[in-house]
Amino acid sequence: MHRLQTLPLLLATGTCLSLLAVPGTAHADDTLDGNTQNSSEPTAKGDSSPDGTISASASGVVFDRSKNGAGGAVGALVSTTDWAPPACWYAPKYTPDQLKAYLEPIWAADSTGYEWDAQQRDRYVKGHPYTDFNKDKAGDGYWWDSYVNKDFPPGWDKCKEPYFWVDKGDPPPADIQNAVTPEILAELAYNEIRVPSTTVDLAPADTTKVNLPTWAWLDGARFRPVSVTASVPVLGIEATTTAEPVSLRIDPGTADAVTYPASGVCEINNQRIGEPYAKGKSEQTPPCGVKYLRSSGNGSYPLKATITWQIHWTGTGGAGGDLGEGTFGATQNVVVQEIQAVNR
Repeated sequence: MHRLQTLPLLLATGTCLSLLAVPGTAHADDTLDGNTQNSSEPTAKGDSSPDGTISASASGVVFDRSKNGAGGAVGALVSTTDWAPPACWYAPKYTPDQLKAYLEPIWAADSTGYEWDAQQRDRYVKGHPYTDFNKDKAGDGYWWDSYVNKDFPPGWDKCKEPYFWVDKGDPPPADIQNAVTPEILAELAYNEIRVPSTTVDLAPADTTKVNLPTWAWLDGARFRPVSVTASVPVLGIEATTTAEPVSLRIDPGTADAVTYPASGVCEINNQRIGEPYAKGKSEQTPPCGVKYLRSSGNGSYPLKATITWQIHWTGTGGAGGDLGEGTFGATQNVVVQEIQAVNR
């Protein structure tokens, strides 16, 4: 990562540092020992570098999205379980000088009340338990703080610990819950995964006939595994979350239809879903497709195609595991007409 310029924005109501864009690099707020750390904002969009790599930093974490899904038709996965990304977590945020520069103007403004200010000074300056913001330990550790995913408002209530100091190489205190780990990074990376839209190719395309098998397939090149890596450079930990497509489910949009196969689920085989129609296959049953039994009249049927993705992760120290499955789908209109008979 490049060393990033920073611009602090002090807010008495919470810890939030502004983003300063630097063309061709990631966005960040704090520079801790030459590594990027940033604000409590849940997401920061990255810039594209000349080689096409997309990366960004968000919520104390640096994301590498260079192997993520790209383009205008990508979207976020919907978990098939009750999984949700972490509402909040703790990670390094300040050097001693940075914490001092953040807190002292708030105390000087007297916007938070004398009693609270006095308690803060006692904790961070007067030795109960820290002295002068731990400036004597500069370079040997960091002040940690909570980061909150604003997409999950309950997170504001779950991470209430005041700033605490952790020496380099030491784990955070054992009583701190939600301290950043490779697994938490994997979950944050999962939340950044984007996969391509699932509009299928049909034959006949757009308009088909009653009782005529309609072939369906997807371009396998568009449905390869995608991944996002999340890291905290100053801690030397990271995790890569990967989504791999496993199947396509077809919902014809009406009960007056049958699917191929009967389950409506087309498994992925050799990175291909279904099979393109070609001349000479009119008498064959499509490996993936649909047959409508009734005309759509003056309208159309909303055929929905949904890809299921298997999610797994690997991280620092050989950690890893599964994060369940996620889905992403799209709907397309299919016109179904009656076959016209010719009388002689």
